Amino acid sequence: MNIVKVGNFEIGNGELVLLAGPCVIEERERTLNIGKGIKEIAERLDINYVFKASFDKANRSSHSSYRGPGLEEGLEILADIKRQLNVPIVTDIHETVQAEKVGEIADIIQIPAFLCRQTDLLNAAAKTGKVVNVKKGQFLSPNEMKNVVEKLVHSGTNKITLTERGASFGYNNLVVDMRSFPIMRSFGYPVIFDGTHSVQLPGGAGTKSAGQREFVKYLARGAAAVGIDGLFLEVHDNPEEALSDGANMVYLDKLEELLKEVLTIHNVAKQFK
Repeated sequence: MNIVKVGNFEIGNGELVLLAGPCVIEERERTLNIGKGIKEIAERLDINYVFKASFDKANRSSHSSYRGPGLEEGLEILADIKRQLNVPIVTDIHETVQAEKVGEIADIIQIPAFLCRQTDLLNAAAKTGKVVNVKKGQFLSPNEMKNVVEKLVHSGTNKITLTERGASFGYNNLVVDMRSFPIMRSFGYPVIFDGTHSVQLPGGAGTKSAGQREFVKYLARGAAAVGIDGLFLEVHDNPEEALSDGANMVYLDKLEELLKEVLTIHNVAKQFK
């Protein structure tokens, strides 16, 4: 296993890492406060924490949906959150021209699932020298992610993590194949489970995606039992008011209970490597 260093901790060393935050940057203070709340929970549970939020949601279902503050303002907000919380940052890029600027702020550059095979985007992310987290496309088998890994290695990096977020199962539905975790881990890099996008119903509400957050904890427990290195969750103080992905986001005040359950299973499962 290639151990990936992020900030002052590692991913892939047997300890569970949490990547969490709102889907997209909303109002600055609210976004910061969500991060503060998650950090407090992570510290109580002794989990290494990476703050997550997108500066732009470029693949929203509708042209009228909120996308975020954009690159310049978004990176300014992320830099401020990183400084105030003193935690690493993960955010996604959609175009090659974004990679260098995002790499100046982010500790982990995320490649969205829909773009996971875009060779130029992978190359640009790799060239920043930052950790690259690639979400497995809903249209790919876990075995096909080996090609993604090889593209990144060819571009000069071994700072790689792979994220499972479900596969398309008919219209407007996803399913998580638990075989994907050992398959992708066999490539030699840490694997993360995206517990909230995996319960998304893509386009299920017509002009936006729907979701089934009530199933997040069950899938997260299952992933922990199979074996993961990190857990990715979108979290909000009031998902009903969220500007993106509210239907599948975890309530902040429910996060600690969920993490305790996942940690209990994770600590048992890692004995059976």
